Parts: sequence; structure tokens; C-alpha cells
Amino acid sequence: MSEPTEPSARAVRQIADSRVLAALTHPVRRRLLDLLAVDGPATVGLLAERTGQAVGSISHHLKVLADADLVEEAPELARDRRERWWRPTDGTPRWRRADFADDPVAEAVADAAGSLELERQAALVRGWSAARHEYPEPWREGCAVATDTWLRLTPEEARELAGELVELLSRWAVRPVPEDGRERRPVFAFAYSVPARP
Repeated sequence: MSEPTEPSARAVRQIADSRVLAALTHPVRRRLLDLLAVDGPATVGLLAERTGQAVGSISHHLKVLADADLVEEAPELARDRRERWWRPTDGTPRWRRADFADDPVAEAVADAAGSLELERQAALVRGWSAARHEYPEPWREGCAVATDTWLRLTPEEARELAGELVELLSRWAVRPVPEDGRERRPVFAFAYSVPARP
């Protein structure tokens, strides 16, 4: 298996259409988007192999993603007219629940999308715990972090904190990756700050 390529620096694409959000947050389609973002363009066969899904299922999910303008064909990579390569479209997809508040159906899609996204994030963290011993020693200590704290904030301060968290992760996501010969692997980072009670 080849080493994954580094994700490219990409602008943000704000999602405000509930149909696009539904396409984005389906578990199989989200995994396909992750694979294409981390490993680079791929064929249906490669994606089927990496996910353990049937070729027909992958084709269906790619069609849904293409209809939502989340993936596109990469014809320049094809060796013949039958081979089809896929890549993510420009812009890292982001969405805000507030953009769906005017329509009860869209609001329900946004609520479901939020739950599915949290499940995906937690599954990736659990996966690290289960596979930690398979990583070389330098990756086992200090490369993963779990931290939390309670804060007392106004709504404005909470929005400021959220913006700073997004900016920090975005800065690391879009930085030019140094070509210094050092090993770099995909690292999944996410952050939450939510109003809550103990």
C-alpha cells in the first residue's frame, strides 16, 4: 500500500443546500470524500477495495456526490476511455446549522447531519485507540490529544472561541507541506465547543 498523499490547500465551500448536506453526511459518501481528500484521486475499483463496498455501491455514491458537486471526474488521469478517476471538487465543505433554520425539513437534515458527523469523528478517535499499537513508536506518544474544560462565556465569546478553533485547524490544513523528506501521515483533528451543563 502506498503512503497517502498530503491534502492540498483548499478554500472553504459553505454548504447551505440541505440536499448537498444530505449527500455530504451519508457515512459511505463521507468516507469516500475523506479517502479522496487524503489519498488523492481514485477509480471506483480502488475506492471499492479501500472501503470493502461493492463496485456498484461505490458508483452510486459517487454519482450522488457528483450531482451535489462534491466530486468530479479527473479525465486526465484515465489511461483509456473506460477508466474513470474521481477527485473532490474545490473547496473544503463546511456548514452551519443556522443556515437551515428556516425550513423544518432542512432543519431535520441538519440535525441528522450533525449527529452523523459526530459519530464519524468519534469512530475515528476510537479507531486510533484500537490501532495505536500498529503505529511506529514516534507516533504513539504525544501525537494524539484529548482535552476538555468548562468555560463561562457570553454568546459573543462562545462565537469568538469557535472562530479561533476553526482558524487554528484551518491554518494547519492549508499550510504548504514542507518537502524535507520527513515522514508525514494523515492526522485527523476536530474540535467542539457547545453550551452544556455538567
